[in-house]
Amino acid sequence: MSDEEFTGPRVTDRRRVDPNSGEVRQPAGPAGAPDPLLEEAVEAALVEAEVGEVERKLAELTADLQRVHAEYANYRKRVDRDRELIRQNAVGGVLTELIAVLDDIDRARQHGELEGAFKTVGEALESSVTRMGLERYGASGEPFDPTIHEALTHEASDEVSEPTVVAVYQPGYRYSDRVLRPARVAVAGDA
Repeated sequence: MSDEEFTGPRVTDRRRVDPNSGEVRQPAGPAGAPDPLLEEAVEAALVEAEVGEVERKLAELTADLQRVHAEYANYRKRVDRDRELIRQNAVGGVLTELIAVLDDIDRARQHGELEGAFKTVGEALESSVTRMGLERYGASGEPFDPTIHEALTHEASDEVSEPTVVAVYQPGYRYSDRVLRPARVAVAGDA
């Protein structure tokens, strides 16, 4: 009986080595067609490699995005901090220039010359610089601090146990924790 006359089920030998000759066989199927199982395995390996590459690229891009986001947040904080410092320096510079005018207003008040419209203008100016953050300091009886006071005179006294301000010749001014002008004072200390 020849193969053409056989009508029963066909059996395919899938062994890779021919049992009769001992030689490696080519995959069964149409001429030159690869083994479907081998083809699926190769395709799965390629898909896994592509997925791994995409995941690696995604992780790399995510890390880059996080780094850029952190750099931008730091940049924004630095710019805000620098902007505030520039504003404080500008306001401090203007207030420093106004200290001489405030001294003149204070001297006029001490001599009774601060009256009428001049009194209103002087009080408005003092009120405005106070709202801007200018702080006046220096009073008799407070402890002497060389970082905020400038001692013009010193006298010995048994009445104090530590260096103490006994007279204020010129008040001090500070703005935003920065001394614009130290208070010029007389100091009494241990005898």
